Amino acid sequence: MLKEIIIPDLGEGIDSVEVGEINVKPGDHVDVGDILVLLESDKASMEIEAEIAGTIKDVRITTGSEVSTNTILATIEADEAEEETAPEPEEVKAEKKPAKKAPVETPVEEELPKAPIEVPVTKRRVIPASPSVRRFARELGADLSQVSGTGPKGRVLKEDVQNFVKSRLSGAPAIGLSRAPQPEIDFSQWGEIETVHLSKIRRATAVNLQNAWQTIPHVTQNDETDITELEAFRQVYKHAVAKDGGKLSILPFIMKAVANALKEFPDFNSSLDAHGENLIQKKYIHLGIAVDTPNGLVVPVIRDVDKKSLSELAVELVDVSTRTRDRKIKPAELVGATFSISSLGGISGTGFSPIVNPPQVAILGVSRSKIQPEFDGSEFQPCLMLPFSLSYDHRVIDGAAAARFTKFIADELKAIKNLF
Repeated sequence: MLKEIIIPDLGEGIDSVEVGEINVKPGDHVDVGDILVLLESDKASMEIEAEIAGTIKDVRITTGSEVSTNTILATIEADEAEEETAPEPEEVKAEKKPAKKAPVETPVEEELPKAPIEVPVTKRRVIPASPSVRRFARELGADLSQVSGTGPKGRVLKEDVQNFVKSRLSGAPAIGLSRAPQPEIDFSQWGEIETVHLSKIRRATAVNLQNAWQTIPHVTQNDETDITELEAFRQVYKHAVAKDGGKLSILPFIMKAVANALKEFPDFNSSLDAHGENLIQKKYIHLGIAVDTPNGLVVPVIRDVDKKSLSELAVELVDVSTRTRDRKIKPAELVGATFSISSLGGISGTGFSPIVNPPQVAILGVSRSKIQPEFDGSEFQPCLMLPFSLSYDHRVIDGAAAARFTKFIADELKAIKNLF
């Protein structure tokens, strides 16, 4: 019996995803749990696994195409044992409808300027964009011919349409339209090269970071604190936390210190409204934690940090970070952060300037701690010092407030009594 393999519910707010990899072809036999397809959204990658064993009969998608919830990925001929023991769920049967041919969508075209009358030649070009992006542009009344695509080979993405519409509403030049086009350079003339296609996460990150850098007046406040006592405590209790499946790194301590600081300074836990006239202060504390993955930086959200213990945060961080790297994180777990933390302390560096992730107004960057001499009033003592950096939106936060905020965090980490 042939069965259809469809894309599950992508979650609220996600209209479509891009097909990153297809790991099967017609004739392949798959077992339950085998990875069939890798899908990439703007924020994360997700793997579609085989739910039954059988032989792939046909594949109905292509790499680079955009698909949505309930799109048919492929058909599979189930093994006899699967047909006997795994009847199709009633809810799936109820949802199925007769297959319909998708309407053929006429490419959006732009008529280029005509040559002089004596040479009557009219050139036309097809604007590269997926059907879902074209539909999105029509719904917003956006002319695709005026949108600069940031995808591969100038492909217009949904984010490009959104940025174009926002720029038109605000009267500012559209992101991507105000900068000169990147010149085409043949780098192979100087030696051997290799072209590596950027994942959708990296491409989306690039667009979002450029937009944030161009629209937010960034300022970075650098500070440091003595974590000698904190480190001694961590060494004693990390084994107990490990038994519960957590890793008591310095990050849970930083998260608690930040949560306490956000309660003390609510402007840092806020967002500007769409018109920039009001500040929306949030009564909840959800922290975005940057996770380094093979496909790029992904920022899952740990919710209600102020209500959780150090041990609970340590366990949740291991779970969330592992699922993020394994592409198991859910789209709903990537939204709703009120403040972000990017920690590079496990790698190297003495400081950096992280970019604010709108609609948030601040982000904390943590660097590598090191032993250095600190004067205690009578002599120098070896202390473990932790450098950290706060980048903030200067439209909302001024320098004095930022200095008080970082000092508060420094004091919390130094004393640690308030982190339990």
